Amino acid sequence: MLTRRRMLAVLAGSIPATALAQAGLAKAQLIEMAYSDHSPRNLLDIHRPEGAGPFPALLDIHGGGFLTGDKRQLPVPQRLLEAGIAVVRMNYRLSNQARWPAQQEDVLNAAGFLQAHAAELGLVPGRLAIGGRSAGAFMAVSAALSMVESGHPLAAVVDFYGPMDFGSMDADMASLGIRFQRPPADDPGSVESLLIGYAVGQRRSEATAMGPVGRLAGLDGLRLPPLMIRHGTADSIVSAGQAERLRKAWHRADPSAEIDFALLQGEGHGTRAFGSPALMEQLAAFLSRHLGATRS
Repeated sequence: MLTRRRMLAVLAGSIPATALAQAGLAKAQLIEMAYSDHSPRNLLDIHRPEGAGPFPALLDIHGGGFLTGDKRQLPVPQRLLEAGIAVVRMNYRLSNQARWPAQQEDVLNAAGFLQAHAAELGLVPGRLAIGGRSAGAFMAVSAALSMVESGHPLAAVVDFYGPMDFGSMDADMASLGIRFQRPPADDPGSVESLLIGYAVGQRRSEATAMGPVGRLAGLDGLRLPPLMIRHGTADSIVSAGQAERLRKAWHRADPSAEIDFALLQGEGHGTRAFGSPALMEQLAAFLSRHLGATRS
């Protein structure tokens, strides 16, 4: 389990950063380096807008069912760079390498690394958002809640079609009448069960408690960062009911928090609309508002 002491050490940037000694690093538009020494997969790359900076940043996390995927599969939205927002893509330990919460610790390590070394990297400390797609969204929201709990809240959080409560995933899918395109989450061999080390269906209350929706139930009285949610109504891998559960839980925990919520009609899991110019414009507007980006 990730203790509060370990979390604070991570967020304080205690991970060595020998790569930062490279000359002219803060002026480069593309930077790739290790953010932690836990695994060879602990790499991130930073895509900076043109200009001198420093820039606010979005830390973006790829999906893949916690078991596959790579940061290079994530597009770097040109619209965010035009808005003066750097895009950071990260890899993390997969579930066949380490069980949860190792993945959350990797995200916290990456966020802490970026915050602690913002000046060398040409970034603005304190102006960091975190987002993800599918499994990456689960990690992004989970890490964001840990940072709220530790007193280091992010500027904004983005959830694109992520699972948010393992214990209710199958029920949400059944309620829509959509045929599964994946093993049920309750199964011992599901990607969710493999991540946490037990069958979701056999320990449902625990599976709910470890996820964002369950954790939000215990966060009354804390200020939550602004949240953007986008999910497809025809998603046959992660039901749009998961987005609804996160929206309601976020609002219950902090009724004053901004929630930019929309369901994309007829869209599936990561379908083309999620990379469309219209959605990237919405993302750029949301992040610019909360990161203080000065370009239009």
